[in-house]
Amino acid sequence: MNCRDAEAQNNSPRLCGNTFLISICINPKQMVTGEKIISISLQDIRDAQQRIAGKVNRTPLIRFYYDNFPGEIYLKLENLQPIGSFKMRGACNAISVADKSLLAEGVYTASAGNMAQGVAWIAKMLNIPCMVIVPDHAPQTKLDAITRLGAKFIKIPFNDWWQVIVTRKFEGMKGLFIHPVSDPAVIAGNGTIGLEILDDLPVVDTVIVPYGGGGLISGIATAIKAINPAVKIFASEVETAAPLAPSLAAGQPVKVEYTASFVDGMGSGGLLAEMWPLVSRLVNDSIVLSLKEIANAIKLLIERSRVVAEGAGGSSLAAALTGKAGKRKIVCVISGGNIDAEKLIKILSGTI
Repeated sequence: MNCRDAEAQNNSPRLCGNTFLISICINPKQMVTGEKIISISLQDIRDAQQRIAGKVNRTPLIRFYYDNFPGEIYLKLENLQPIGSFKMRGACNAISVADKSLLAEGVYTASAGNMAQGVAWIAKMLNIPCMVIVPDHAPQTKLDAITRLGAKFIKIPFNDWWQVIVTRKFEGMKGLFIHPVSDPAVIAGNGTIGLEILDDLPVVDTVIVPYGGGGLISGIATAIKAINPAVKIFASEVETAAPLAPSLAAGQPVKVEYTASFVDGMGSGGLLAEMWPLVSRLVNDSIVLSLKEIANAIKLLIERSRVVAEGAGGSSLAAALTGKAGKRKIVCVISGGNIDAEKLIKILSGTI
């Protein structure tokens, strides 16, 4: 029996008081010595909401109208955060709860650009140093933003960069490492998006969230399913880097081939081991999109709603338009809008 079979029988999420208890089904063969099991409660997310209030934007939820689509699509516009991405929420919460003595030498993170900006923004507010390890395909738009916020970055090959995320360290680096995905405080900060969605649209059937490492979707799903377990949570992935869909189908993490693309804010060749127990319990399914489908969605967002989304951000709408996530009330999380101008021009002209 795999985790999804167990959930169908007796391991459904439970609400105890104001704490969301997640029963995690784990195959002992998948465990590794010292592996960290992540536990996030609804109260953790509500505490994060209070902690980051006034420091991040409460972003709008707007209706998206598309021809004869037989349902209602809504857009949660995280691209309207000051850094153009949801990552500011998790970064703000994680640094806020950190022991102040650990911040003396600054902070660092591993990021393709958006988490980097979130950490850099908060570090600048606190007047502490910030360093970022970025993969070699990080877009110039995001690198320029990192520099503009006063942080410094080191560019390394993607596989080496991924190992920083896996091992949580980079040789010779000083300061507190803020994990971009599996830090519980980061996940709780991300989960505040889920609270806002339900505040603005109490009756929602499906929420679609771009899948990078799992921190965003885990936070949102924890908040939403604690309040309304009937809501379905779908991930959106790009075909060039989509490990979640085959992992859910297999009932265990699997590796896939990673190919860099203009969708630079999500995707990898595999799942983080510590995130699998959480995402396998909370995510109903994953919808894998082609680059063309995502490009078309980005173009539609600009043409119909005047919303600028990056590749990851546009993937949630692309997933909704396939019809695979249902045809009732669907919320698409537009996770970010940091896209290079030249890439956007190619998308709008239909050459990408």
